[in-house]
Amino acid sequence: MPAVPYMLAAGALAGLGQLDLGLLILISVAAAVPADLIWYEIGRKRGMGVIRFLCRISLEPDSCVRDTETRFARRGAHSLVLAKFIPGVETVAPPLAGVFQMRRSRFLAFDALGATLWSVTFLGLGYIFHREVDRIARISAQLGGWMVALLATLLATYLVWKLLRRRRFLAELRIARITPEELRAKLEAGEEIAIVDVRHSVDFEAAPSTIPGATHISVEEFETRHQEIPRDREVVLYCT
Repeated sequence: MPAVPYMLAAGALAGLGQLDLGLLILISVAAAVPADLIWYEIGRKRGMGVIRFLCRISLEPDSCVRDTETRFARRGAHSLVLAKFIPGVETVAPPLAGVFQMRRSRFLAFDALGATLWSVTFLGLGYIFHREVDRIARISAQLGGWMVALLATLLATYLVWKLLRRRRFLAELRIARITPEELRAKLEAGEEIAIVDVRHSVDFEAAPSTIPGATHISVEEFETRHQEIPRDREVVLYCT
């Protein structure tokens, strides 16, 4: 369930004197860190498979794995501090830390820091703007079913827009696709084909085997290594 609305409401109740703000921060951190630790252990034991599973149910399944890997590889443990503020990243960052075999003590330190910052931010916003939050709650209660219908309509519109954009992207991608069987047939027929393994460095380190004759050039290296790709033959790129 989305935690932010509950944290804003809890912070507002603290601002109205009905709850203790310090205790709320302690409870939210105590709830977040063990859950993240469980995902960290799953990532440590199951590898990239769990990341692909989580990304498969995200709103951006086609770029989720790559974006998360790139962000984590660039910032490492520091990305855990802000992960909870970024939709999608908050879900895959803990298991990805496990995939990277980050030390458990280091993970817990940065994850606890991130959970504390996240809790203080949203509980604090509710605490500071408790009068506005209380007013919004009263208006929502008065609107009743109309407010629920409005929020559901906005969410449905957003999801439909994302779905249409993804379908358009996949339609364009299919124009230039080749199946593994087709590629194998071309190679066995002796056709000269340049094969480029564009997997992220994380995936390559986890499974360093490649298609015979393939050159590994990650997308991030294209600008500096593109001259290694022959221009006089068909080029096939493959990734995860």
